[in-house]
Amino acid sequence: MGGDAPDLKMVLPPEAYTELPEGQVYRPVVPADRVMPEFTLRAVVIGAVVGVIFGAANAYLGLKVGLTVSASIPAAVIGVAAFRLLRRGSLLETNIVQTVGSAGESLAAGVIFTLPVLFLWGEVPGFWPIFPLSLLGGLLGVFFMIPLRRFLIVEEHGRLTYPEGTACAEVQVASQAGGSQARLLFAGMGAGAIYTALERFFHLFPAEVDLQARLKGFRTSLGGDVTPELLGVGYIIGPRVAAVMLAGGAVGWLVIMPLIYLFGGAAGAPVAPETTLLIPAMDTFTVWSRYLRYIGAGAVAFGGLFTLVKSTPTLLRSFQLGIQAVRAARADADVPRTERELPLTVVGAALLVIGLLSAFLPLMPGGRGSIGALAGLAVVVFAFFFVTVSSRIVGLIGSSSNPISGMTIATVLLCSLVFGELYEVGTARVAVLTIGALVCIAAAIAGDTSQDLKTGHLLGATPRSQQLGEVIGVVTAALTMSTVLALFADKVVDGSFKAPQANLIRLVIDGVVGGGLPWGLVIVGAFMALCVEIMGLPTLAFAVGLYLPIHLATPVMLGGLVRLAVEAGTPKAERGHRREIGVLFGSGLIAGAALVGVVAAAITFFELGWFSGEEPSPEAWLPATLAFGSITALLAYVTLGPPGRKPPEEPPPAGTA
Repeated sequence: MGGDAPDLKMVLPPEAYTELPEGQVYRPVVPADRVMPEFTLRAVVIGAVVGVIFGAANAYLGLKVGLTVSASIPAAVIGVAAFRLLRRGSLLETNIVQTVGSAGESLAAGVIFTLPVLFLWGEVPGFWPIFPLSLLGGLLGVFFMIPLRRFLIVEEHGRLTYPEGTACAEVQVASQAGGSQARLLFAGMGAGAIYTALERFFHLFPAEVDLQARLKGFRTSLGGDVTPELLGVGYIIGPRVAAVMLAGGAVGWLVIMPLIYLFGGAAGAPVAPETTLLIPAMDTFTVWSRYLRYIGAGAVAFGGLFTLVKSTPTLLRSFQLGIQAVRAARADADVPRTERELPLTVVGAALLVIGLLSAFLPLMPGGRGSIGALAGLAVVVFAFFFVTVSSRIVGLIGSSSNPISGMTIATVLLCSLVFGELYEVGTARVAVLTIGALVCIAAAIAGDTSQDLKTGHLLGATPRSQQLGEVIGVVTAALTMSTVLALFADKVVDGSFKAPQANLIRLVIDGVVGGGLPWGLVIVGAFMALCVEIMGLPTLAFAVGLYLPIHLATPVMLGGLVRLAVEAGTPKAERGHRREIGVLFGSGLIAGAALVGVVAAAITFFELGWFSGEEPSPEAWLPATLAFGSITALLAYVTLGPPGRKPPEEPPPAGTA
């Protein structure tokens, strides 16, 4: 593109993947002495727009089913496509687009895991406190990562691979030569948007199919949320995780629920924790709400905490090395461009201000006071610890496996025990949620910032520019979240959006602080998760499947089956290429469907009355099956290729001649 010098060799060197011999320094794609456009207004604006899009999409998806997807690679592809349309822009400008844009996705994950608890408590939060909590938590993650960059990103090069960050570097370098990846992403967005518009605005088919199953004392219901975003999620996470998630749903809806109906049918009085309804009078979703989700909550809590326990050696080592890195950090003076970052004095002052605001700014609605100095200190301590942990874990196993929910649960549990004894119930709940939200958002942003800094390190970006980009991305995403959460508040309260992590956080806080948790059901779920852990399966995937209705796991499994067909039905030489085609198209399905979902929510929120009409019932399975079968066939067609079409050749690996 226009900003790249013609003699610049646009390949990622082989040393990007290997540990360097002692004394050798990694040489990035853009050398330290090369100056090209980087932190420009156009790059920041495009990145902010991308962050808004994928932040809203991930908030929608996370509230609906409890899953989020990484926006880093799509943001990089969109950046390349945008600069090609403008016929100008450099590699480092594209990297700024990806840096700013991906912040929206990660901040959305931290926000939707925690702040919807306010809706569940009957609060009506708006711009305040969602914006300040999102902003302060995001800035904690960014500024704590700055003194850790030299150690975790530079000195640990080759040992901490940061897979998404490395993949983004590959995408940006490879995309300089062609725009096919961008076309796939936008094609998926178009398909997802059209499908969702036909369902939301024209009501041609239902979004959910639900069929009752009764056979000689066996009672349950089966079906699926036939939406393109779940199909895309299933393809991205792959068949193994999708199958384990479906197994969790099957255990809940095909084993536990029929047993509840079977044994509960003989009870002549409501069975705790229910206080009014008899079990035979409950529909399947009421049984899920009153009993099954507590079992699932126990499984999720165990899965998150056990994942954290397994990572204890890494966590302790990360904490120790993080402290060493802070002590060893020095202010920048005459250093190469690729080592210039925000001065440690600025970072320290910013962290001090954030800590004071967290402690003494009244962040909760309803005129409540601040959480106080002790709770503010807890925010800083837990945030620093889990920022370090988050960065090191994503460096080892990637952002998709980062146990943010486990870190948040651990924070909430410990703080509930402490502040439940020190404060009255209402004050303790507010303090614990505030701490948990800030720590969760900080850990989520830290994982994303680490991947972005890794991409910049490989490409030869200026760290200071990336760090400023992260700050801008956090501000933009925080503004977006304060709007998007208000749009979906009613759906969280009425249960249309399951918001599993937020419901779990509420259960933990209310249960520990107020003593209202049905511990028997929770403990059963924990032991079920233990059995899954003993079998060596992904415990969190099973636990999430057990917690959520099986209707959400079935379309995810179909997406996983398409991925399985790609991996099993294509030659090995083509497999990686075909898989990445599906990942980009699937990401587009998610983004397109989510954007239409946001528009539909805005129309409802502002009572515009457009496209009103009677929605088809969940029993209308035939049109839903035909529609979902069509979008599934399209995904398979795109990834596997039409009959007789020769698959495109893979580009040579980066660093080869």
